[in-house]
Amino acid sequence: MAKPNYQYQKRQKELEKKHKNEEKRARKAKDAADVPVQDEPQEVAPPQEPPVA
Repeated sequence: MAKPNYQYQKRQKELEKKHKNEEKRARKAKDAADVPVQDEPQEVAPPQEPPVA
């Protein structure tokens, strides 16, 4: 019976973690790029009231 290759299993697990973390980082970067950052609040004009006749 062949003995298990623990180094291979460990390497595969590390590669899997690295790939997962890379996907997570890319997803977070994409989400951060999609959300506009508002440094200054935009001025909101008060609603126009109709003239009283």
